[in-house]
Amino acid sequence: MVLSSPSGGGKTVLARMLLKKHSEFKRSISFTTREKRKGEKEGADYHFVSRKDFQKKIKEHEFAEWALVFGNYYGTPKENIQKAEGKIEVILLVLDVQGGLALKRKYPDSVLIFILPPSLIELEKRLSLRGTDKPRVIKKRLKAALKEITFCKRYDYILVNKKLKDTVKLLEEIITTERHKANRTVLEICLRKRSK
Repeated sequence: MVLSSPSGGGKTVLARMLLKKHSEFKRSISFTTREKRKGEKEGADYHFVSRKDFQKKIKEHEFAEWALVFGNYYGTPKENIQKAEGKIEVILLVLDVQGGLALKRKYPDSVLIFILPPSLIELEKRLSLRGTDKPRVIKKRLKAALKEITFCKRYDYILVNKKLKDTVKLLEEIITTERHKANRTVLEICLRKRSK
């Protein structure tokens, strides 16, 4: 299950809330070359690595997908996806649009959910309150947000994140719906029979 949104859209906070409520869900931790933000933890939010180490991982084909975003590399380890394949579990991935669409091409059963802010004014406010970017960078992120939003029609679901609790509830409903789709239910029955 992939959560994407423009910077400041709430994808990371929503993933944290889901993981806190549902201990059975897993989160795929991505690698990045960007600086650690205040409050972030190595191995919990990201694996923070040097550009050299990241490029080595690219050469060694360790990523299911990777992208260069705002001058920093981000990548999803193949290992995280492979561990979840063929299991009956929810693995959450917090990815930008490039990463989400790349993952869907490689793993068609992925469920892509695009998180929209209520408005661009609200998005700008959230980015400012975050306190991690200078006004020049916020302007750049807002410009990128307009482009990213055009890709939401290629996602399976689109949610407007007005209130976090309401959005979490909608995400839980999507997960329940997806688990009950015919192809997933048949897979679950077959896996249970095999494990007996």
